Amino acid sequence: MQNIADMIDIEKIKSLLPHRYPFLLIDRVIEVEKGKNIKALKNITVNEPFFQGHFPSKAVMPGVLIIEALTQAAGLLGLLGLEEEGISEDSLFYLVGVDKVRIRKPVVPGDQLILDVELLSVRRNIFKFTGSAHVDSQLITSAELLTTVIK
Repeated sequence: MQNIADMIDIEKIKSLLPHRYPFLLIDRVIEVEKGKNIKALKNITVNEPFFQGHFPSKAVMPGVLIIEALTQAAGLLGLLGLEEEGISEDSLFYLVGVDKVRIRKPVVPGDQLILDVELLSVRRNIFKFTGSAHVDSQLITSAELLTTVIK
């Protein structure tokens, strides 16, 4: 049996998420358990457009973009297996809140950001996720994400 993550290449990601360059922050899905959790990655290269201004003398990925990458992973998770909540591939997830954010280390060119997101709950069209971002197995960022969905 083929792993569902093997079927989610960049073209499938682009068909699910509305984001495009330079704001598409997911390169690949590594693992997914429908409706429960997802592991995705973002390769960080020196050519990222945000490095021109953040910071020219020492390239550091903005923390808000790490949160955005986690949110995009949450959106993918929501689109992959929440049919019982009325979600379809045409649905759009919108970030409505971020809690318990911790940014522990900088992300720099050459890093591979591993994004782990788990669905915690769904109440009244509000989806609560917990997310963490790692580089080389070191925790970089963690947060709770609240989203709503337009079906």
